[in-house]
Formats: sequence, structure tokens, C-alpha cells
Amino acid sequence: MKTPLKLGVPKGSLQDATVRLFARAGWKINVNGRSYFPEIDDEQIDCSICRAQEMSRYVESGTLDAGITGRDWILENDSDVVYVEELVYSKVSTRPARWVLAVAKDSGIKEVADLAGKRIATEMVNFTKRFFQEQGVEVEVHFSWGATEAKVVNGLADAIVEVTETGSTISAHGLKIIKELMQSTTQLIANKKAWEDPEKRRKIEQIALLLKGALRADKLVAIKMNVPKIRITDVVEVLPSLNAPTVAPLYNSDWFSVETVVDESQVRDLIPELMRKGAEGIIEYALNKVI
Repeated sequence: MKTPLKLGVPKGSLQDATVRLFARAGWKINVNGRSYFPEIDDEQIDCSICRAQEMSRYVESGTLDAGITGRDWILENDSDVVYVEELVYSKVSTRPARWVLAVAKDSGIKEVADLAGKRIATEMVNFTKRFFQEQGVEVEVHFSWGATEAKVVNGLADAIVEVTETGSTISAHGLKIIKELMQSTTQLIANKKAWEDPEKRRKIEQIALLLKGALRADKLVAIKMNVPKIRITDVVEVLPSLNAPTVAPLYNSDWFSVETVVDESQVRDLIPELMRKGAEGIIEYALNKVI
């Protein structure tokens, strides 16, 4: 590659998760204190840190060749970029973030049209303006620097457009959701010119492949066990796998070694069942990548 790929790493809540994900995918990113240019152990990549809210603008302009940000901020900036890969980081929850329209529970407002002439507080100003224009409802949209849920309680806004997963925080502030506007997940995006460059595209596709492999492995584990020949059919019949389990005879023995990859959520029920079927010496271990 003639020049390194300029890769944007999101600052803030996604930063640590992104660094951990790259480590599992095979790249070590070293964020040095306040530096905005972290080191990476790949001479074909130069990293820069910037806010997720701004990432798509820098990628669209070519300041960055590729970057990681939320779909919500791409839409907010109306950026013309290549969507390379969707990345779902969380092992706890795979639910996408939802941007919702919420009002006070006792407001009497039940639908979008009821907000005509009202004040809306949000970080997603451009997206919110476009939404209400499409609905044909005139409103005042104000930028919120944070604590957006409190704006309605304090009388600073009549409604908010805010991000949530479960809606519990919104409800706790005495608000109710009247409409979901968008679902957002983390995206690996690329500049269109960089995507047309064969060398840079190969590098971006390499990153996408290994990040996706690391994320897929996050939900899976490998299990290995020994099974007597007379019980092998019983064990294999209850054993889930990506394709088929690996079965190999043990040296000078009537036993087999059986290995497979399964969803981590299945293991707590699977291991007792395997033992009942005759498996012994069961080992479970984590995976870095599944391609």
C-alpha cells in the first residue's frame, strides 16, 4: 500500500470497546493518554481518534479513509459514505439503540401531530428537523447538550428525541414514548474514493472480516470431550455445531475425541445432557475469531 489507511477510532463510550474488539481481531491499538493519534501495530494503518458524532463527516470528506460510528450519526450528518459492515459490540445486549420521541406522561400528547408548534430538545437536530418536515408538522427543534430527559420536566421543552435501549430511563423521568424514529447500530464505514482504491479496499475488507469474526466468536465457545465408542452416536445426536462436530479416535483406545463450536447460551443445558449421554473430560474454552 502506497500510503497507510487512515482509520478513525471513536472517542467516548465506544472507544474502549473498539480497542478491545481490534485486539481480539488481531490489532493492538495503544491509546496514549491525551493523544489523538494512537499507535497501532500495523504499518499499513494510521489511527486517529474523533467523536462518533463527527466521524462520518471526516470519512465523507476524505480526511479519514474509514471509521467506526453509529448509523444514527451518519444519518444526522446526512453523510455520503460506504456502509462496509454492521458491528454489534455488546455481549450483554444485542438490541440496537433506539431514537424515540417522548413526552410527559400527563401531557395529553398522543401522536406526532399533537406537537405542532411545540419545542423539541435533542442532540439529533438535523435528523429531527427532517422527520417533522416529512410529517408536515411545524415544531421548534433545539440542541440539547445533555440531560435531555430533564428538559420536559423543567419546562424547557415539550418533547424530546432521545436514544434508549429499553426505555426505562425515559419512563423514570416521567416520560412516555409516542413514536420510535430510528434504530441504530455501530457501523464500519468507508470514504467512497478510498473504497474505489483496490489496495485500500482490500485493507478495509480485511478489517471488516476480522472484526466480524471477533464479534461472532464473542457469542460462541468451543467444547471438547472424550466419548466411548458405544456412546458416540448418542452424544453426536444432541451436539449442535456450525457444520458438524469433529470426531477423532483416541490412540490405541475404544474412545473418541469430539469437538464442536456452540452458542455460549446453550452450554449450561448442554453439558449435563452430554454427561448423561456418556461424555467425559468435557472442556469449554473461549474463541477469538470465527470466520
